[in-house]
Amino acid sequence: MPQATIGVIGGSGLYRMEEMTDVEEVAVQTPFGDPSDVITIGKVEGVPMAFLPRHGRGHRIAPTEIP
Repeated sequence: MPQATIGVIGGSGLYRMEEMTDVEEVAVQTPFGDPSDVITIGKVEGVPMAFLPRHGRGHRIAPTEIP
């Protein structure tokens, strides 16, 4: 899995970061259960970054149900 220097957990305003290049989506499993969605990994101005949508794509997870 690619490594990231910066990790962001955010909302729908960050789903499409046009500044992000070398975009790759990675599905991960953790000992605590599955995250809300796949992690998007790419580079912003050359800096490796990972993004996790806190409510999942399409806001399918209510705030009270976020894992």
